[in-house]
Amino acid sequence: MSKRGSTDEFSPIVPGRGQGEFSPPRARVDARAATERARQADPCPPGVTPLAVVIVTYNSAAVLPQLLSSLQFGLVDVPDCNVIVVDNASSDDSVEIAARHQLQPRIIETGRNGGYAAGINAALATVGTESDVLLLNPDIRVSRSAISCLQHRLGPETGVVAPRILNEDGTLSLSVRREPSLMAAWAEAILGGTLSARLDIGEVVSGTRVYNRGGAVDWTTGAILMISGRARELVPQWDESFFLYSEEVDFMRRVRQAGLKIAYVPEATATHIGGDTRANPFLFALCATNRVVDFARHHGRAATVLFHLAVLVGEGIRCWRGPEHRAAFKALRTMSRTFPAFSEQRSQQCPS
Repeated sequence: MSKRGSTDEFSPIVPGRGQGEFSPPRARVDARAATERARQADPCPPGVTPLAVVIVTYNSAAVLPQLLSSLQFGLVDVPDCNVIVVDNASSDDSVEIAARHQLQPRIIETGRNGGYAAGINAALATVGTESDVLLLNPDIRVSRSAISCLQHRLGPETGVVAPRILNEDGTLSLSVRREPSLMAAWAEAILGGTLSARLDIGEVVSGTRVYNRGGAVDWTTGAILMISGRARELVPQWDESFFLYSEEVDFMRRVRQAGLKIAYVPEATATHIGGDTRANPFLFALCATNRVVDFARHHGRAATVLFHLAVLVGEGIRCWRGPEHRAAFKALRTMSRTFPAFSEQRSQQCPS
């Protein structure tokens, strides 16, 4: 679900699904040609560890059929795999579409919309840690051999891998991120998301090296993530206190803290159809406030106040651009009036 409309606007990060995700200028690289060259240089053999594919849906009927159909081709070289669709109380035909599909996924109906992390946890509770797990947004399309390639790149030192993500028009999505910091927050607030990305001082990593060669990163947007069984043993749960947005930032940070790497794998590709979070001011505001909550849990009060101020200033400067920025600004102002000691609550709120 990609978002942010104007090219220089401040861009809260969207965890995992793409919505709320920063949309910097289209990268000037031939993503498909680069991917093909990488594949020829380093073909990926099929994985041998059991794999569970987890898709969390909420009113996803418009996009789910295309994902399931792409999986029919994407899983042909994965010998031991099962597909799980977790539905968070959709009011559309998401469950019926999954049930009728030729893949015959196992369906878990949670009966409530507890958020993305809650949906993931519901699926993981049914999958043993001997299995690797592939998390997919319902608006992802996987390419042939991408899944086996990702699974092959997991290893004793690598707990999470993410592919090269293409936008629907075939251009490269800048999906690699840095750990949230005061410098990045203020750069995005003052300069805007696009310029800070071009200068490589924001959270978005825009340098071509990692997108062409891959390697270890801090985190990536969570529309498609492959997680090893070992990482699941060390970090068994996603943090459900993040209803939506920032849960993947938190999860990948905990994986790194457990001693495993997060890797970007350009040889594997997926297409992200995406959406636009700006159409929903509430979700846009939730994305902005969750950035502050996540930062606060890992930093002292003074640093948190400065980070919160940066996000508040960024949204305040852009209030004229639309109701989504005004909603975010209002929500952030409310946080400042009732500023909780988030760092002190971390032990109660974060899963072990």
